[in-house]
Amino acid sequence: MNAGLRSPAYRVLGSLLEYPDAPFRGALPEIRVAVETAGFATGERDTVGAVVDWMSADDALEMEALYVRTFDLDAGADLHLTSHLSADGDRNRGPALIRLAAHFEENGWTLATRELPDYLPLLLEFTATLEERAARRFLTEAREGLNAIAARLAETQNPYLPLLQIIAERARPIADARENAS
Repeated sequence: MNAGLRSPAYRVLGSLLEYPDAPFRGALPEIRVAVETAGFATGERDTVGAVVDWMSADDALEMEALYVRTFDLDAGADLHLTSHLSADGDRNRGPALIRLAAHFEENGWTLATRELPDYLPLLLEFTATLEERAARRFLTEAREGLNAIAARLAETQNPYLPLLQIIAERARPIADARENAS
């Protein structure tokens, strides 16, 4: 799972935000191993491991239903980050998607899916190809959407919340993240 990746933790996080169908559940043992080797900080590794444990133990239909209620039916937790743009969000969404697709292309990364380029698991897949500092700078641009999703999940104490909290923390400007660590 980590071959050729510069920041594999982002791939793990993105994988855990995919729809929990049978192939997803079948990959959980591999994801569990990847959690241990992906370069997470100790607290992050424990938190992500606990999410994998929950996913491994939860009933398949209940997990699928929770995913749909959370990310598909609740606009406040939509994993398409441009849907969380403020004010003129709808008007700004198209240009933002075009800029994002161009950014991927400029970095030699081709979309191999029919998903929109602002889909968080897809963004995290791209982020995994970047060096850690570049990955954090890239995610900083997505802070507004990440914080909106995390806030919505916090309102409902959703079990996906720890993943969004880790991603949102990594999206903070590096100077801010260092100050918080002190």
